[in-house]
Amino acid sequence: MTPHSHLTPTLSFAFFGATNYSKELLLFLIENNLTPKAIFSIPQEFNISYSEKKVKNTNYANLKTIADKHNIPYYEIDSCEGKKTKDYESIIKELNLDLILVLGWYYMVPKSTRELTKYGAWGIHASLLPKYAGGAPLNWAIINGEKQTGVTLFRMEDGVDDGDIIAQKSFSIEYEDTIKEVYYKATIASKKILTKVLNNIKNVKFTPQDKSKVEVHPQRSPKDGMIDWYQSAKSIYDFIRAQTVPYPCAYSIINGNTIKIINAIVISHPHPTPTLPHKASSNIECGRTTTINNQTVVATKDNFIHIGLISDGEKQYRFEDYARAKNLWGGVFESKKL
Repeated sequence: MTPHSHLTPTLSFAFFGATNYSKELLLFLIENNLTPKAIFSIPQEFNISYSEKKVKNTNYANLKTIADKHNIPYYEIDSCEGKKTKDYESIIKELNLDLILVLGWYYMVPKSTRELTKYGAWGIHASLLPKYAGGAPLNWAIINGEKQTGVTLFRMEDGVDDGDIIAQKSFSIEYEDTIKEVYYKATIASKKILTKVLNNIKNVKFTPQDKSKVEVHPQRSPKDGMIDWYQSAKSIYDFIRAQTVPYPCAYSIINGNTIKIINAIVISHPHPTPTLPHKASSNIECGRTTTINNQTVVATKDNFIHIGLISDGEKQYRFEDYARAKNLWGGVFESKKL
């Protein structure tokens, strides 16, 4: 069955989503003759428990335009009085739903809300649960150098991503993949899962998770993207590709200049010499810029990083051009000590 197979049109459901991933899956469902009775979303800047200030959704998608185009009722949820999920329970009850689909969401769905539907609330989490539950699962998987991850369709419960598993689909993380490619793979896998399960919803089986094995990871914010140049070159490479565009990017500070690093490669110098040994840290300070074979590189714990494109927050540059213009040769990047 392909992701473009037509889904059963008889399912009555509400759609909860607020990201580009949500938008892609919402459009997929509508194209396949499965239109939600209502769409619930979250503003681009919203309140959440782990932050005193409003946080900005850097992966935001405006679902109201889709709702308006298809004449679907649209509501916004926020964690302030009058806008919480529970405040919409009378509306949800009136919809007489089979299911709430939660795809790209930042809040817990209360038990009292879930119980208003026949099958509860189902979400897709971008990991192979119980691994990488919690925040930013794809980013964490790349940061940790995983070679495989996947998506899990599960029934929501009171804990963090610890409900019964309905279906899973795995995919590879290639060495060159950035968060953009991995995000795309997760979207394709999610379409395949939705096609398979929603066409056969009456025969769905629920597999309980071993809650002692659930690994809950924290959400990430832009300030978490500061590079620690005392890590291995491979670890830094993974850290950079896990947070590149469309995310806020890993960043570092040199001579007072904050730069976001869009891409980079690992350079393993093949001919150790007393002045430039294979182990960078033995005589070159971690974070220091130097030159190998006419390439500007940065020393790490073991090898070197060649920085490609960077951004100063306004424009993109080749790092070598930026370093030349700012006279950064031989400078040392600051490190976040973990």
